[in-house]
Amino acid sequence: MKIVITGGAGFIGCNFVRKMLDTRPDSEIVVLDKLTYAGRKENLADVSDRISFIKGDICSKEDVARIGDCDLLFNFAAETHVDRSITDAGVFVRTDVIGTHTLLEHAQNHEVSRFVQVSTDEVYGSIRIGFSREGDPMSPSSPYSASKSGAEMLVQAYHTTYGLDTIITRSSNNFGPYQYPEKLIPVLILRAMQNQSLPIYGNGLNVRDWIYVMDNCDGIACAAEKGKNGGIYNIGGGNERTNLEIARTILQILGKPETLIRFVEDRPGHDLRYALDCSRMRELGWKPHYPFMDAIKQTCAWYAKNREWYSPLLAAV
Repeated sequence: MKIVITGGAGFIGCNFVRKMLDTRPDSEIVVLDKLTYAGRKENLADVSDRISFIKGDICSKEDVARIGDCDLLFNFAAETHVDRSITDAGVFVRTDVIGTHTLLEHAQNHEVSRFVQVSTDEVYGSIRIGFSREGDPMSPSSPYSASKSGAEMLVQAYHTTYGLDTIITRSSNNFGPYQYPEKLIPVLILRAMQNQSLPIYGNGLNVRDWIYVMDNCDGIACAAEKGKNGGIYNIGGGNERTNLEIARTILQILGKPETLIRFVEDRPGHDLRYALDCSRMRELGWKPHYPFMDAIKQTCAWYAKNREWYSPLLAAV
């Protein structure tokens, strides 16, 4: 089997590459990645001899053509950081929407057996009570979540119009090894390790459901293998925490004082809460395996042990 993973040098993508190498050792794994600031070949250094790597842009038909025929195509490639989407929405529309369209055209023309679009719970928008279900309307708040919603609609259209076999996964907030230090948890870990202040938006009471990246990778693999053609699947960790709770937990693990917490001006359009109903995934036999506290401790330890990996990135923190 030939498996193509776009964005495979990024955070979730590189962990998914390792998942595929472990569970499908006889498959040919091809990674297509543009190697932007968050996609780094260093993320695949330990497995580089076991994969084929193509440096390319998913928006380029010529680059995408280089992947050729394949059985499974997983699209992890995306611009993902909400803050960046607020200051430069155009690049998100280009990569997340136009790039997905380019991949869908390739999948249709090369008879790809299954196209898996990796998306986000942010397409639902903020939810004060209850849990978002796959049939709920999308209500994106940021240019980032709007671009991911647009990409999903294209995937669904190619399924309905052309009969392309598709799966969409919507995951909650990921954390774990290799996450670029612009997202909340790696920023807080690295700043705390250096005794720097921990910036928290607003009052810190915005709630996210956190999932360890390997649990998400397991869920994506499960949906790809067992999911219904055209299906959409929520993948959440069931770990609702406020941003302030996350900061306090990291400080406790690292033995740092809470006086490092600093509240800053809130982000425009900052959603209050995301939470997912994952019943469909549980019907497929999936459930998260990593307890939150164990996973966050493992993540802190990973960054502490991998200074060579994060040192060139400290300017971003």
